[in-house]
Amino acid sequence: MKRGALPLNALRAFEATMRHGQMRLAAEELGVTYGAVSRQVRGLEQTLGVPLFEGPRNRLTPSRAAVDLHPALQEAFDGIEAAVARLVDRDRRVLDVSCLGTLTMRWLIPRLFGFHAEHPGVEVRLSADDGPVDFARQSLDVAIRVGHGPWTEGEVIELFPDKVGPVLSPMLAERVEDPLRDAPALHTKTRPAAWQDWCRSQDLPAPEGGREFEHFYFMLEAATAGLGVAIAPEVLVRDDLAAGRLRAPFGFEPSGQTYVALAPKRPGRETLAFLDWLARSRAV
Repeated sequence: MKRGALPLNALRAFEATMRHGQMRLAAEELGVTYGAVSRQVRGLEQTLGVPLFEGPRNRLTPSRAAVDLHPALQEAFDGIEAAVARLVDRDRRVLDVSCLGTLTMRWLIPRLFGFHAEHPGVEVRLSADDGPVDFARQSLDVAIRVGHGPWTEGEVIELFPDKVGPVLSPMLAERVEDPLRDAPALHTKTRPAAWQDWCRSQDLPAPEGGREFEHFYFMLEAATAGLGVAIAPEVLVRDDLAAGRLRAPFGFEPSGQTYVALAPKRPGRETLAFLDWLARSRAV
């Protein structure tokens, strides 16, 4: 079949169906109805003169012809996608980065000047989010998240393990003999079990009462102001510890979670530069 006669829409529908294993998911990716994908695949079967799927529509089984055809199509569409992305990236100098709100304020923004110094022509647009990542549906270049994984979104760079421990201001530390016993425990609604989890890891009883804050950032500010002791991730108080605004008398213990940077498959030039900068900045 000559190139000009290739049924490209039908080939796209077939390739997406093979990749997802379901016409419904292929339809969602292509932004069309299930019926449209089904008609495209049936039309392709008629054009090629061979069946591509067998069995009921909710349990499609690829035929031998489908298995033979799919790798070549996938490679071709991947190549087209990458070539178009490279052309777009020549003029695209904006990076959309999604990150947890408190991590953005207390770790990312204070270090972002380093990336701008290396890439002065790239604008980084930050948004605060800690939810699931779907690069196919979200206009994002990089997402920074914390969790247990597994991470299946595309490119993954591990930044640092989530390590937590009690922190308090030097002023409060000098006023109390035992911070865990004599100072109010600070809590946040976003991590309500933080004290229980840490005390369990240390074989200590969890504190009773204390002060609760709506946002994590509020709680950390309260700890810095001497209002009590907070359980905090090390990365969120790293600068405060270095500057002497906070102390961590018991150190930090791994929580089992990891901070990661996620990016779509085949990221663009600016995205790769940002990921490289993140990898070099993770110990700072």
